[in-house]
Amino acid sequence: MENKLKAAILIVSDTASKDPASDKVVDALRPILAAEGKWEPPAFRIVPDDVSQIQQSIYEWADSPNWYNLILLSGGTGFAIKDNTPEAVSPLIQRHAPGLVHGMIAASLKVTPFAMMARPVAGVRNKTLIITLPGSPKGAMENLDAVVKLLPHACLQSAGANSRNLHAGGVKKLESEAGVSDHQQQHQHHHHHHHGSDHGHGHKAPKAHTSPSERLQSNDPSAGPNRRYRSSPYPMLSVDEALRRINEHTPEPEVVEVPVTTSLIGSVIAEDVYAAEAVPAYRASIVDGYAIIAPDSCSAELSTKGIFPVASITHANVGGNLEPLQPGTIARITTGAPLPPNANAVVMVEDTTLDSCTPDGKEEATVEILAGDIEPGENVREPGSDVALGSKIVARGDLVSPVGGEIGLLASTGTKTVKVFRKPRVGVLSTGDELVEHNDPRTLTGGQIRDSNRPSLLSCLNSWGFETVDLGIARDTPASELEHALRDSLRGVGRASSSVDVIITTGGVSMGELDLLKPTIERSLGGTIHFGRVSMKPGKPTTFATVPFKPIGDATSSQQERQSKLIFSLPGNPASALVTLNLFVLPSLQKLTGLGHSSGALSSKPWLAPQLGLPLVAVVLTHNFPRDPVRTEYHRAVVTASRSDGRLYATSTGVEGAGQRSSKVGSLAKANALVVLRAGRGVGIKGEIVEALLMGNVHGSDTRVIC
Repeated sequence: MENKLKAAILIVSDTASKDPASDKVVDALRPILAAEGKWEPPAFRIVPDDVSQIQQSIYEWADSPNWYNLILLSGGTGFAIKDNTPEAVSPLIQRHAPGLVHGMIAASLKVTPFAMMARPVAGVRNKTLIITLPGSPKGAMENLDAVVKLLPHACLQSAGANSRNLHAGGVKKLESEAGVSDHQQQHQHHHHHHHGSDHGHGHKAPKAHTSPSERLQSNDPSAGPNRRYRSSPYPMLSVDEALRRINEHTPEPEVVEVPVTTSLIGSVIAEDVYAAEAVPAYRASIVDGYAIIAPDSCSAELSTKGIFPVASITHANVGGNLEPLQPGTIARITTGAPLPPNANAVVMVEDTTLDSCTPDGKEEATVEILAGDIEPGENVREPGSDVALGSKIVARGDLVSPVGGEIGLLASTGTKTVKVFRKPRVGVLSTGDELVEHNDPRTLTGGQIRDSNRPSLLSCLNSWGFETVDLGIARDTPASELEHALRDSLRGVGRASSSVDVIITTGGVSMGELDLLKPTIERSLGGTIHFGRVSMKPGKPTTFATVPFKPIGDATSSQQERQSKLIFSLPGNPASALVTLNLFVLPSLQKLTGLGHSSGALSSKPWLAPQLGLPLVAVVLTHNFPRDPVRTEYHRAVVTASRSDGRLYATSTGVEGAGQRSSKVGSLAKANALVVLRAGRGVGIKGEIVEALLMGNVHGSDTRVIC
């Protein structure tokens, strides 16, 4: 195409017509057109929600000698009273284009069911193609991205180009020229750490130059390079489907009985627990002062004011029976101490004054009470007022928090042991001939790299409160080493002193000759791979599998009675490994820990039940975030809470200084969140609200974005 096509963007908005700076759509659509390389920089105009002004703009752009090939209208396509864009555009369309409409709606339905509420219009007037888009930047980008590669061909046909020339070579040639087959191509991956798949955050992504149909396929990677995999046989799953399969194949948690100690922190209670003792077990004073017999409120003529002899002293540690308090006397009492029989109230020491002392001068003999209106029950904790005998103190599914509330309740009621869901034991194994221990004093040579993934994964797992086992490094050669390392981990021999419940590996899941994890799991261990690729960035080759395992010494166990062990094979790229650990491994470990197994009372209020995985929150972007056109990206970011407006703001950790991008390792080291950027052309726009998964604490800031 020698001459570029002309496009115009019409923003339909009462708000933007009064304040053009509030419009974000034009900036969102420009990059999508520019990326195609076939369009001149688009003209644009803003008009209010007025039919006549909308139509006048179309007349000027479609009917004049300087007509435009494409007119994009954004806004006014909903069901609100002033949404008149379809009514303004439809009468001007001479030839409708329902296929473009269906394509846009289908793309939006992948994002939200509310796409069915849109009323798009597409068609041709004279030689101009006219398309209406949603009013939101995100919706407009999604709709345009769905059809943008086809628009040059449609515009050329509308302009009267020779149809025979355009279609010479057939549909395949048209698709190739339009680039619509790019979405079917899969990126190839390198092998291990720092050279793995997923090259976001400043690294150029590799791109295959052949289609899947042109590549050799084989299910026998051990048959030599002539028959080895050239394209992954595993279907690409969405993140949601991958999480569903993980949840489906993660076993139910095991119940164990443990003593009530601080080791309970992070455990999930497996049964409702009831108080065996009341708290307090007796009537207790809540202040330092004097226990008295306060008159009934109906005895208005009686008063607590006056001088009283001190009959006794009551401390919290006094054992045995207490002498009943006689009328006309009082008892010195400390906070938390039991009231003597007959006493029904406590007067604060601040409301008294010393009248006389005992002969030795060590104790009060008589005390004057200055307050005359002390009522029965004043400053007294009744038995069971904190925790009633037989009341439920913790419920099945409660998480024992580090704050100590649950442990305090159990301890205060004399609970000695409690049933909890056993925490899984997790082993972490690195794979690759090129790996060297991070603390190896020798200088690296050749293609060696230090194993940073294993320490990172272990530290993250430990911070979540799981028992971990460092399984070391399994070499790619000889081929049997990886199999032996996995078997030993399951059996609890070698570096694993006892059997692990979950194995996490890093590296060896891409398409290289020495990427042996998947065939080892399937062929050598008899495991089942539930998925081997996920449509995400970073983390595409993430693999999840289950392996049947018979405990050692259990010779009577049949095949059907074997346990199911989980294996998560994460990419070798450091950022990919940590992102997928947070996204996929954490929910599985939480389910094994019993999180979400709430009691019936809690299940009736699902908004109170703990959710599996990282907390999902809404954040405001502080700058434009790049999007991947095919895969959802989990962009490393710092999320802060604004002191100005209370909102959460996300700033990428991949952008530093004068537009320089940080390394992938550095970007994750600083991050406390993963911003979820759905696939699409263009960018996540500054001020746009998107989802983010919180990985760490959120701190306050003075950030504020005016949109």
